[in-house]
Amino acid sequence: MEQYMVEGGNPLVGEVEIGGAKNAALAILAASVMTDETVLIENMPDVRDTNILLQAMQSIGVIVERVDRHSVKINASLIHELVIEDDYIKKIRASYYLLGALLGKYKKAEVALPGGCNIGSRPIDQHIKGFKALGADVRIEHGLIITEAEKLKGSHLYMDVVSVGATINVMMAAAMADGMTIIENAAKEPHVVDLANFLNSMGANIKGAGTDVIRIRGVERLHKTEYTIIPDQIEAGTFMFAAAATRGDVTVKNVIPKHLESISAKLMEIGCEVEESDDAVRVVASRPLNHTHVKTLPYPGFPTDMQPQITVALGLSQGTSIVTESIFENRFKYVDELTRMGASIKVEGNTAIIDGVSRYTGASITAPDLRAGAALVIAALAAEGISTVDDIRYIERGYENFPEKLRGLGAMIEKVDNERDVKKFRFKVV
Repeated sequence: MEQYMVEGGNPLVGEVEIGGAKNAALAILAASVMTDETVLIENMPDVRDTNILLQAMQSIGVIVERVDRHSVKINASLIHELVIEDDYIKKIRASYYLLGALLGKYKKAEVALPGGCNIGSRPIDQHIKGFKALGADVRIEHGLIITEAEKLKGSHLYMDVVSVGATINVMMAAAMADGMTIIENAAKEPHVVDLANFLNSMGANIKGAGTDVIRIRGVERLHKTEYTIIPDQIEAGTFMFAAAATRGDVTVKNVIPKHLESISAKLMEIGCEVEESDDAVRVVASRPLNHTHVKTLPYPGFPTDMQPQITVALGLSQGTSIVTESIFENRFKYVDELTRMGASIKVEGNTAIIDGVSRYTGASITAPDLRAGAALVIAALAAEGISTVDDIRYIERGYENFPEKLRGLGAMIEKVDNERDVKKFRFKVV
């Protein structure tokens, strides 16, 4: 089984280039099927989730041409099937974006219930509510979500909770509905805005994305476009906290600093220096880290996808910190792994109480999900000695060239897949 081997104790220093946003890419790739003309998408991250989605799209007749590793041409004029239920698509959460896209274009779609990381309950009730408000019939049969409508009509709906997935799905379906749709209590995340900009570049009429009220006037058809995906806010934040935990000096390049404000603010609270420029952020951790309190919230609050990374840094901070998870109820599974490395963390319900320790020590640890996996790699980089990180398939769902980018900052990390490689690594670093 493939794993990462990490020799910790070296500060990360240097520059790292951030790729395209995985969460934006998944929504935009799904939305690209809504026109019969060819769409060019650039700055697409080459990660497992995007590749699985492209494979699922090909299975229903979408023509996918990889121009290069980060650019893809998509033509959906020959779609011959509106049922997507292959084994791959069940592994990613974003499979449900094809519901909104296909329902908007063809007024019918059947997609396997989504998978993804087991970080807690992620109900689809708000998606169903939105589709029904537009006039669609929705039912779940044999593990499939089935949506169909004679025609879709604009509607005024209020989301009971802020849901990124439901906002994206309803926005896609409403883009080709008759009349005006108003989504209140909409999600404001950067990838919601990126999808709206993408759809508008294809001729949609969407206003208000990035606020809590989005207005969509439906159009009859969408046309070809060329579009560049925004940088990945979570990948950038991961490297920023890696700099903090390892007492390093890292400049993350190709970012939108505005998207990182809640992350930068917490880094400054715990004693890091943060310097922003037009498209880069530098994090310097030259002093001992301080404790703080943080609560995950929908954007522009502190992202739930950054909660494990800040917890790793706070575990090495002076004093007692409190991290409250308000989005998902099962997102502290990695704490047991951190405890094996010497962390002092007590979880009570949706809150982690962290007593900072002076160091972590190397251990054999397992990634329970995507973001926690990346956070455990950060912990291994900060620890004394050698660590192994198992189940790295989770990490590869959302981070492209993760070990290579870390090595570019001076990390000692290798991807190994057999006992001989493990022995070579140990010989090389001990």
